[in-house]
Amino acid sequence: MAANPTLNAQSLPQAVRQAARSGQLSGPTAGLASGYVQVNLVILPEAQAAGFLRFCQANPKPCPLLAVSEPGARVCEALGADLDIARDVPAYRIYRHGVAGETVHNVADEWRDDLVTFALGCSFTFEHALMQAGLRIRHIEQGRNVPMYQTSVPLTAAGGFKGNLVVSMRPFLAADAIRSVQITTRYPQVHGSPVHLGDPRLIGISDLDSPDYGDSVSLGEHEIPVFWACGVTPQQVLIDSGVEFAITHSPGHMLVTDIPDNSLALF
Repeated sequence: MAANPTLNAQSLPQAVRQAARSGQLSGPTAGLASGYVQVNLVILPEAQAAGFLRFCQANPKPCPLLAVSEPGARVCEALGADLDIARDVPAYRIYRHGVAGETVHNVADEWRDDLVTFALGCSFTFEHALMQAGLRIRHIEQGRNVPMYQTSVPLTAAGGFKGNLVVSMRPFLAADAIRSVQITTRYPQVHGSPVHLGDPRLIGISDLDSPDYGDSVSLGEHEIPVFWACGVTPQQVLIDSGVEFAITHSPGHMLVTDIPDNSLALF
């Protein structure tokens, strides 16, 4: 999963960020730095920032906003100390004229004084709570990135942005699926409760073995797929909206913050 085998669930967030910054970590961050919030990133020119803020406010389930940087800033005190937004993610994606282009390990050379960073909650955060409750997370057990799918569920257009929902999937037996709903409902700032359980065709997914992002995982006998709103949603929205320039994390390759998971739990 990670290019640096010394990283694991017990690693501190600073260690994960330093490994990404040095190039030692290039893989997904699921299962790393257990107990700390991981975030999705959307980085846009200031001219589009107000519009994207309105889009997040109109679609809080897939776009739960945790922090917004000052224009041009590569630091964000709300997320952590010794943090460089342009270098501390294992992999970034760059978008030009509505097209997802190259994937790179840092964006320092692309950085501009007008760029505003949006940090959005990530479901990797509530995975820690699920595992603490004894639930098994298939993609972590199989050393894979979480499977993510485009759906037919429309979002609320706002601020010049539009598109459909993207979801992440985790398979559970029925009793564990119910428990996962109870647990993740406590974490609305990291997508909260599932948006769908069961038949994927009802939300426009034709083949669970062919995710649009991430990796496929096995579905055991009597297990049902459970779908959560996903922070990759804005990446598809950037494409659908034809933005001139943007930077995001590569799906599954998150920024690990110093924020404790339990600080986001409602009860």
